[in-house]
Amino acid sequence: MRSVTYSMSVSLDGYIVGPDGDFNWTAPSDEVFRFWIDQTRELGVHLLGRRVYETMLYWETVAEDPSLDDAQREWISVWNPLPKVVFSTTLSTVRGSARLASGTLAEEIERLRAEPGEGDIAIGGATLAAEAAEAGLIDEYRTVVYPVMVGGGLSYFPHRERRVDLELVETRTFGSGAVYLRHRVTR
Repeated sequence: MRSVTYSMSVSLDGYIVGPDGDFNWTAPSDEVFRFWIDQTRELGVHLLGRRVYETMLYWETVAEDPSLDDAQREWISVWNPLPKVVFSTTLSTVRGSARLASGTLAEEIERLRAEPGEGDIAIGGATLAAEAAEAGLIDEYRTVVYPVMVGGGLSYFPHRERRVDLELVETRTFGSGAVYLRHRVTR
């Protein structure tokens, strides 16, 4: 069965966006960017909330920009064709390889797990991940922890009132000081 993963960059104090809405501290080094490209190659589909979808829409629009470097072009070649499911109550259309969700998050995940296909089911966005975590649908938490504390904002970790035991299955330290942590939910 395909795993559901929640992957994002996070500050040391647990936020994906600071109190002012800023996330420029997550700008990846070349090494981290290459890592994200490789991680994205392993995905079968990406589930996104509206805000993450709109942020990532940038990559659908810059493919012909002559100022892009080789790594950015490679990212576009991996990200743009990746199937995406967007959860939104305000969008009526989406672009590229995205489609609007036709069911609840749990229904979409159940449908995707039942379909033939390879690659993990990734979740992007704290609000969507919180819903998936509450339903017990996340199999792995994958973070790139940046050496910064932003003091508040949008938390990476869903606030819930039940314990979730995790097993550390992989780590990696980058030259920039960022650290990758991959934890599997133990059931």
